[in-house]
Amino acid sequence: MKDTQVGTIKVCNVLRQIETGYVLGLGDEEVLLHHNEAEHELENGEEVEVFLYHNKRGDLVGTMNIPSVTTDDYNWVSVKEVVPRLGVFVDIGTVKDILVSEDDLPLFETLWPQPGDEVFVRLITDKKGRLLAKPATETVMEDYFETAPKELLHKSVSGRIYRSTQIGSFLVTEDGYRGFIHHLERKEEPRFGEWMTARVIDVKEDGSLNLSLRPVKEEALGKDAEEILAYLKEEGGKMRFTDKSDPDAIRDEFQISKAAFKRALGRLMKDKRIQQKDGMTYLLDE
Repeated sequence: MKDTQVGTIKVCNVLRQIETGYVLGLGDEEVLLHHNEAEHELENGEEVEVFLYHNKRGDLVGTMNIPSVTTDDYNWVSVKEVVPRLGVFVDIGTVKDILVSEDDLPLFETLWPQPGDEVFVRLITDKKGRLLAKPATETVMEDYFETAPKELLHKSVSGRIYRSTQIGSFLVTEDGYRGFIHHLERKEEPRFGEWMTARVIDVKEDGSLNLSLRPVKEEALGKDAEEILAYLKEEGGKMRFTDKSDPDAIRDEFQISKAAFKRALGRLMKDKRIQQKDGMTYLLDE
């Protein structure tokens, strides 16, 4: 049996029954179908459709439990296990979970999908003939996108992260719309395969969406102010950051823009919670 047939669905003939299952014929080759992988009792000469894969011993076997993902077909599959420095195993509907290699996952393991997350993959075989699951590329995803309506502006959408880059994260919504979350529109980078709910801040002419994980300005003002207060308390009631501080230093420390930082400081000074003096910000007694 050629390894190129691993991960495919084939129609085979039942040649004979053995103690552990059935021997199937595919051309001049034989394939084992274990009893547990047969949906019903089979008769000699019967034609059956099976999915071909390697068992734990490396033997080529078949199953009548046809997975939704093959070497030709992409689909969403659930992550079952994370193995550091190796990758994640996903459930494709067969007894054996399939590996998504670390080579196809984000560089940092903290951004790898966790059990319960889902990734959009198809099956491939490596140089040794082993079956792997490979995430879809941007080019592949383009075939699945729908055009988002303008009415989605300022509304919330939900979907999964399917790609991460330095400039931001890409999400496909449950309705098939392509969304982009710029790194400035989030405080933490989402995991690959994570389910997210985000706010639509722009519906582009090509039908894709720009999204934000940050609350609207009025809500963020209160949240940012509370985080600055918490920071001041941790620092003993004073900090070197003011409304004159460097924007990059502010973003590195608070993960917000200088404009948002100044708005939050203004709110706190108006409420007489803080004061600025001699290039420092001080927490006032409550």
